[in-house]
Amino acid sequence: MVHTYELSIPILIPLWLEAFPVERATIGTVVAVGYALFGLGALPGGVLSDTLGSRRLIAACLFGMAGSFVLLAAAPSLPVVALALVCWGAAASVYHPAGLSLISTGVEDRGDAFAYHGIAGNLGTALGPLAVALLLLVADWRAVTAALAVPAVVAGAIAIRVRFDERAAVVEADGGSSAPEDVRDADDAADTGGDSKAGVGVSSLGEFLSESKRLLVGPFAAVFLVVMFSGLYYRGVLTFLPDLLASFSAFAPVEFAGREMQPYRYAYAGLLMVGVLGQYVGGKLTERVPTERAIAVAFAGLAVLALVFLPAVNAGLLPLLVVGALLGFTLFVVQPLYQATVAAYTPPGTRGLSYGYTYLGVFGVGALGAALAGTILQYADAAALFTVLATLAVGGATTATALSYR
Repeated sequence: MVHTYELSIPILIPLWLEAFPVERATIGTVVAVGYALFGLGALPGGVLSDTLGSRRLIAACLFGMAGSFVLLAAAPSLPVVALALVCWGAAASVYHPAGLSLISTGVEDRGDAFAYHGIAGNLGTALGPLAVALLLLVADWRAVTAALAVPAVVAGAIAIRVRFDERAAVVEADGGSSAPEDVRDADDAADTGGDSKAGVGVSSLGEFLSESKRLLVGPFAAVFLVVMFSGLYYRGVLTFLPDLLASFSAFAPVEFAGREMQPYRYAYAGLLMVGVLGQYVGGKLTERVPTERAIAVAFAGLAVLALVFLPAVNAGLLPLLVVGALLGFTLFVVQPLYQATVAAYTPPGTRGLSYGYTYLGVFGVGALGAALAGTILQYADAAALFTVLATLAVGGATTATALSYR
């Protein structure tokens, strides 16, 4: 649901330009504020997850996103649209730290859980915008946005009623645990850093500052740098990729059944769908190989793919599709790897705070990747953009390699 809402917003922008007499720059600023809160709210969301528990926070996230899109459907003016998007960003921002904290402390088969969780996110990313586009064929944007609120309300109601042990995979104070040995080892390793909290979360400003300092002066600082490189590459390559694909002759518009089809849209959705497989493979790798080394290899692959992308365009449609598929796979294989790495380098009691910092880096700092890509494309060209992306990937690979030898 989070990624369905996130990726449906760009589809609605042209319709808002028709409904409200404003410039594109104004709409862009409004949307940017909502996306910024999506990343910046992850840190306080992580603190709340440790304090209130993940289940309650996830339910609040779902109801908040649903309410935001109901408000959006009824918006009489652009300021109300802006308010709705701000509310959506704030509500959606708490999901990743809460959901990933829940997986890391409540699920024994952590790798499989991260993999299935990532698959669901990718399905929302790829199928959500497609569903919105299809609904817009039979209804206006207000009815579509209102309809989008329904599944989130249903999911929120389930989240309120379901009962489970949120800390089933956490090592208890007496040493007993039902978690598998690899999970126990990871949590034991994370708990060796002095008297870092293991069970009660962050409940005051002083504890927030002390636990943040403990995280950011240890090996988690390197993990945080890795996720920033990942976020910058992710936003940098995906934000303007549809526009780039549309400019290639291989994806020129075609006529079908009296309608003009835009092949680049389906190629872009296909790239995101391949990411589903990447998420699954990444989750499996967390149980079989050291995640730091796997991240280094994946980033090295992203660097190579950035350098060969434009040559593949010139080589023809088939090479371009192959490189695009590999890019989608590798781009998303990184995510469960760094999610599991965060769990291995942080104590269970502040896992929500740890994932809050993680998604502050991925979506907050990473949002700068979109601005970076736009600036490069405006003042240089696509070759310069992919060179910068390759440099970011090399930075991620180098950091992960250094962490693996620590």
